[in-house]
Amino acid sequence: MTAEPRPGARRKADTLARLAAPVLDAWVASADGDPYLVPLTLAWHEERLLLATSRGSPTVRNIVARGRARIAIGPTRDVVMIDVRLEREAAPAELGAVYAAQNDWNPSTAGPDYVILVLRPYRIQAWREENELAGRLLMKDGVWTA
Repeated sequence: MTAEPRPGARRKADTLARLAAPVLDAWVASADGDPYLVPLTLAWHEERLLLATSRGSPTVRNIVARGRARIAIGPTRDVVMIDVRLEREAAPAELGAVYAAQNDWNPSTAGPDYVILVLRPYRIQAWREENELAGRLLMKDGVWTA
């Protein structure tokens, strides 16, 4: 361990900064039967994560079927884990420009097979090292704790 544990307010600020950073790359885990894990680029908009991908992908099928997913951002020693629920599906024409403002691609140019899933976080955890495990819970039941 190289540093003192961050207080909750600092972890929340660091997490929000990462979520708003350009090109938000993440691992998205979903399941409806066998687990499925895939790297995707997301966008953060109005305290929601926007996931844009092909409507026929296992990720979309799983999230629509189960209504939830787990998202991991960052390396193992500076991770943000986000449990999300599907709020709604949106057409790329509706939110493509919002997604593109944070990323290097606009899903509205990808054709009719693409969809944007609007995902609402209900639990967020963030930690760097073992000394931050005790205070890792930043959001519970959709409410910020820090």
